[in-house]
Amino acid sequence: MADKTPKTNAMRILEKGKISFQVLTYEVDESDLSGEHIADQLNMDPTMLFKTLVLKGDKKGHLVACIPVAETVDLKALARVSGNKSVEMVQVKELFGLTGYIRGGCSPIGMKKKFPIYMHESIMNHDLVGVSGGLRGIQLLLKPEDLVKSADGELADLILKS
Repeated sequence: MADKTPKTNAMRILEKGKISFQVLTYEVDESDLSGEHIADQLNMDPTMLFKTLVLKGDKKGHLVACIPVAETVDLKALARVSGNKSVEMVQVKELFGLTGYIRGGCSPIGMKKKFPIYMHESIMNHDLVGVSGGLRGIQLLLKPEDLVKSADGELADLILKS
């Protein structure tokens, strides 16, 4: 039986770069698109799954943050590392036009425009990490150094301390 998983832009970029990755699929629950819910479905530690957030800085324009799914982005820290005075989340309705991806399916790899990408430094604490594959229902599992390289990411401390 043929695999019915569609090939996404993120997958094409990884393949072109000869970067090894696994495709994990899960059942999309429109009432709960949270990363924690996805981690539960995939039976994975939520610290290994990273969500992709698209923001806008007051000085430098759009940027992206990748942080563990159960964490909250520290907007002040992100503003500081990105050379902005302040940053704010973009509205969901802007997401597709900016990235080519929808909420719950936004990958740091293969966005339609090139934005600075900041990844929480804890990404390097894992042998493998997961990020959206570019569609709801698809996660890509790969080595953190391959993710950072393929997304041209910069490591930083980006999460609110509890």
